Amino acid sequence: MKPSVIAVDPEIMSGAPCFAGTRVPVQTLFDYLDGGHPLADFLADFPTVTAEQAHRLLAEARERVTAVAED
Repeated sequence: MKPSVIAVDPEIMSGAPCFAGTRVPVQTLFDYLDGGHPLADFLADFPTVTAEQAHRLLAEARERVTAVAED
């Protein structure tokens, strides 16, 4: 099992869920996408987040939403 793409540490960004190994809140990715920006823009603006991390987060979010919808 791969380590989580999300890290929560009260000492980093006041405990907001961030991409592991970075100080970039995961909410920032959702804000970019919600604002109509492509993933490439997010990755260019936050180079400490890898494409793999972003794709894994989106895949996990999709799985969770789909699981809830099926219940």
